[in-house]
Amino acid sequence: MKKILTVIIAIIIGVIIIGAIIFFGWYNSQLKAVNVESKKEETIEIESGMSTEKILKALKEKGLINNVIASKIYIKLNNIKGLQAGKYTLNTGMSLKEILKEISVGNVDDEQIKITFLEGKNMRWIAKEIATKTNNTEDDVYKLLEDEEYIQSLIDQYWFLTDEINNENIYYPLEGYLYPETYNFKNEDVSVKEIFSELLNQTDKILTKYKEKINQMEASVHQILTIASIVELEGRDSESREGIASVIYNRLEKQMSLGSDVTTYYAVKVDMAERNLYATEINTYNPYNTRGPNMAGKLPIGPIASVSEESIKATLNYTNSEYLYFVSDMNGKIYFTKTYKEHQEKIAELQKKGLWYEY
Repeated sequence: MKKILTVIIAIIIGVIIIGAIIFFGWYNSQLKAVNVESKKEETIEIESGMSTEKILKALKEKGLINNVIASKIYIKLNNIKGLQAGKYTLNTGMSLKEILKEISVGNVDDEQIKITFLEGKNMRWIAKEIATKTNNTEDDVYKLLEDEEYIQSLIDQYWFLTDEINNENIYYPLEGYLYPETYNFKNEDVSVKEIFSELLNQTDKILTKYKEKINQMEASVHQILTIASIVELEGRDSESREGIASVIYNRLEKQMSLGSDVTTYYAVKVDMAERNLYATEINTYNPYNTRGPNMAGKLPIGPIASVSEESIKATLNYTNSEYLYFVSDMNGKIYFTKTYKEHQEKIAELQKKGLWYEY
């Protein structure tokens, strides 16, 4: 009996060893170049936010790798991360290791340009950045934003764009809808339309992840992004942003003015770093200015900056609280209070500790 058991175990071990040899032989063969002799060149464009699996499938479709599964195993075993977006010229004579090295270091085509759009920046900043990095002018950006036919075509194309962006009081219809991230473009001759398309496609990917939650909200996508843009400019981390979103929702429910400085600055088209606000600017009605008259219980008419995914999440998953006020100290820490009296006491406390901004 023992001999039979020993034989069975030996057979099992033998099968495992043979299977392992066959697997590793197959695995190593799949990592080699598809065709060393031909070295046929193929151009592949990896979009921002593209998953590893989609990148590998694209490489397979171009005939640049042998097998998607083997490639995924290689990436996992070697802990390869940071595959960068861009346009790459690769060839069939390159092994998987060589291809991944090219993509990991971002060794893109020479003429390609990279533009980083930052969260919390408004359309005026975006227009300047496009003018600086490409052969377009700021006027090219503004003219396209004023093209009603073009804007309508975008509304027809993207589920998250609605007629709310066509309100005549909105400064720039795509404000808050262009996702802030680093993008690669073919060269400096890239058009503003192509740039907007890339950013809107990324916005689509981000918002689609939260589409079910968005549909459960009473607020529209436009209102959600408007709140998120305030949260972006007022908060510094996920916890404070969720609290700020809570204050906004609570104030709206109680028909209180949001009283947000960042909305007033946007209303008068002045960046916060430029100067302090004038009393006339604060007290003049503007559908963006939540410190002005006739804005009790109202949001700005539209977003006032580009928003990060973190701010979108905070707006959708805001803290359930009774907070109606928040204040920031000179180190950026946010303090939340429920009453105006508590709010004033917190300001006095910060002044006493030397943590209050002095203008």
